[in-house]
Amino acid sequence: MSRTVRLIRWRPRVFALSVAGFLALFALDAFEGDATAGEKLFAFFLHLAPTWILLLVAALAWRRERLGAVAFALLTLVYAVWAWPRMDWIAVIGGLLACGAVLYAVAWRMRRKA
Repeated sequence: MSRTVRLIRWRPRVFALSVAGFLALFALDAFEGDATAGEKLFAFFLHLAPTWILLLVAALAWRRERLGAVAFALLTLVYAVWAWPRMDWIAVIGGLLACGAVLYAVAWRMRRKA
């Protein structure tokens, strides 16, 4: 397998983990406000739910790029419906998820050709 093919096949995995890390940063917002420490900790773990979902998808798609492409496309649609009035949110987060779907689809095509 050539170096280029290896890079293309690894890119969606690294991208998925990077997006999960980016989404995890938003969970830190839970520590603001006047809530008790227990409430803040609960809110923090609740805010991490999208990150855990994304990590689960990345783990399931690790060797099944087609599953990753479909799952990221579905996550894009679900997020767009959920955040419909906020087009700026959809552009940033939905755009990242759509890029993940494309990267997984390209990696899947490269695997089929190899």
